[in-house]
Amino acid sequence: MQMSIPRTLALFGAFLAAAVSFAANAAPRTVCTITVNSPDERESFRRHLPAGDYKFVELVERGRPDWLASACEQKVQCDALVISGHFDGGTEFYTDRLDQSEYLSVEEMERASCSGSCPGVFANLKEVYLFGCNTLKPEARQTVTEDIVRGLLRAGHSPADAARVAGILGERHAESNRDRMRHIFKDVPVLYGFSSLAPLGRTAGPLLDRYFQSVTAPEIGSGQVSGKLMAAFSQTALTVTPGLSDTESQAKVRSEACQFIDNRLSDVQKVAFMHQVLKRDMSEVRMFLGHLERFASSIGPVQRVSAATTAAFAKVAADHATRGRYLEAARDADEASVRMRMMALARSIGWLTPAQEQAELVRTIADHVARDRIGRDEVDMACKQARPEETGPLLHTLAPGALKSGKVASAAALACLGSTEAHGRVVRALTSANPDDIAMAKSYLRHKPLVDGELRAITAGIAKMPAADAQVRALETLAQQRLADPESLREIARLFPVAKSVHVQRAIASVLIRSDYRVLGRTDLARSLQQHRLKSPDGNDVIDALIRILQAG
Repeated sequence: MQMSIPRTLALFGAFLAAAVSFAANAAPRTVCTITVNSPDERESFRRHLPAGDYKFVELVERGRPDWLASACEQKVQCDALVISGHFDGGTEFYTDRLDQSEYLSVEEMERASCSGSCPGVFANLKEVYLFGCNTLKPEARQTVTEDIVRGLLRAGHSPADAARVAGILGERHAESNRDRMRHIFKDVPVLYGFSSLAPLGRTAGPLLDRYFQSVTAPEIGSGQVSGKLMAAFSQTALTVTPGLSDTESQAKVRSEACQFIDNRLSDVQKVAFMHQVLKRDMSEVRMFLGHLERFASSIGPVQRVSAATTAAFAKVAADHATRGRYLEAARDADEASVRMRMMALARSIGWLTPAQEQAELVRTIADHVARDRIGRDEVDMACKQARPEETGPLLHTLAPGALKSGKVASAAALACLGSTEAHGRVVRALTSANPDDIAMAKSYLRHKPLVDGELRAITAGIAKMPAADAQVRALETLAQQRLADPESLREIARLFPVAKSVHVQRAIASVLIRSDYRVLGRTDLARSLQQHRLKSPDGNDVIDALIRILQAG
């Protein structure tokens, strides 16, 4: 019997709906989540995506540090990936919650992506959602500097060609956060992230809710950019980009960087590739410095004793021609930090002994003193890297000129290298009227604390300083020292009643609250503070806090 047209259409519609439902149930899209900090974003996805069409897999296993490796071993197949966590520094997703300690490092993601060891999580993705500050920040983390251009000219490039090559290097090796994410999620059609500050989870969750309520059918896992999602986050820094493709200029850099961390390659193969990179034009070596450093530091003592690895490093160490070009480029670096990073790499691969590296440190400081380019960064570097027992004997040609200049920064760098005369010059600068000198002394004294005799002289000098603002700066430096010397503490406490500024009194209280004030007698000190304190213009402060501590004791 022939069915009526309406009945036929109804049956066809039911069949079509059943077919669509069956297809959806047969292959639901998998949304993988990495919830390092806030769960708000994940829960919004869960609430709004139909359970029959989507399934969720949380990759983080609380209390298990190797949770990403575990997910890779389980071969979880992800269509979309949602990562939630703070990302301000650009090296890892982390949490600010005290009850959690999980994090996700960019380097670990790079290793998994480069090694092909996590094909499920990384290889089949259609979309990635990066809920963290600066996840797709476009600003370059690495730029071509003037010394790199000088190196190109020295290598024989014309000025125009050097400028062209420098531009290409800068573009390929920029290593912005956006670049690194595009490298990790290669060929993924859609990456969402933030070019600057991202909304916290408690804000991002409702914005996602608004987006989901605006769409008639879920778009998650489609591999298409959602205009409605971008509109929902229009008041934020949300941006979108595709993963890196093989046709782009950065693809080769990504491929080569992967060779340093690909688990499928042996250490010998990686050392051989490092040697190949080091033989290139030194301008390119400079741009590869971060990758070279990370690889060299990843080869531990156990790996180094392997006969094959030892032989591979020995071959690099014996390449005197490349060593000479490399050290020349390192010594020409404008930034002292870059110069010493290159020297540290030279030591780790056998081109410098530890003593030679220390000599290069002295040479670097000497060059920067001569060019009047010593600042806090150079002082910090000198204090952290110098071994005075080795650098001290090398100072005889450097010290007279640096001290003659009268610059506290130069004296601080020399003091870090082991000069006792320069140390004294920096300590005396603490009671200077020059705020820059006091700031430099403060920076230096974080590395080289004052001893008791110096503390007494400094506290006596602070009491005689005529300017209140200079006293405050000097006292703030003393507060870092956590005084225990009774005579120094008594000198500071005697300064409180005669102080003419509440800011000086607060600075004194900051010194005392961090020190062993018990030697002064709690009751007497509390009484002095209460009797002589100047009126606070903005309520309770550190003076009140110190009084409460003394009274409670």
